[in-house]
Amino acid sequence: MEKKETYIKLFKLVDKLKNSDDPKRKYEYILWLGKKLKIPKNDILIPENKVQGCVSEVFVKAILQEGKLYWEGYSDALITKGLLAFLINGMNELTPKEVVNINNKFIEDTGLKASLTPSRSNGFLNILLKMQSQANEFLSE
Repeated sequence: MEKKETYIKLFKLVDKLKNSDDPKRKYEYILWLGKKLKIPKNDILIPENKVQGCVSEVFVKAILQEGKLYWEGYSDALITKGLLAFLINGMNELTPKEVVNINNKFIEDTGLKASLTPSRSNGFLNILLKMQSQANEFLSE
C-alpha cells in the first residue's frame, strides 16, 4: 500500500475500531455508520452493482469525478450497511489506482472478525473486492 496520507480516512476508521477492545462497541460503531449512510438513488439497484457472495442485498457504485471516486451504496441489512458505510467513508475521494492498490489486510486490523459471523466477514471482503473491481474498470477506460 502507498503512503498512509493517501488512505488517511480509511486508517482513521480502522484505528477507531482497532483501539476498542470491546467487540460490542465495535459492532455498535458499525451499526452507527450504517444508520448514517445516505440513501442512494434507485438507479444503483441494478445487477451490475450488486455485490455477489453476500447473504443480504448489497449494491455499490462508483462515480468518477475529476480523477477521484465517489461511492454510493445500499444494503437491506443494518450490519452490512454499516460495513458498506465503513468502506465508502474510507475510500471516498481516492483515485481508481489507489482503490485498486488497497491491501485488504486492513480488514483484519479492524478486529471485526471476532464480532462478525463468517458470512458477514466474507461479505465485508466481497464489498471491498466489488469496489476494487469497479475502480479497476475506470483504469481500463
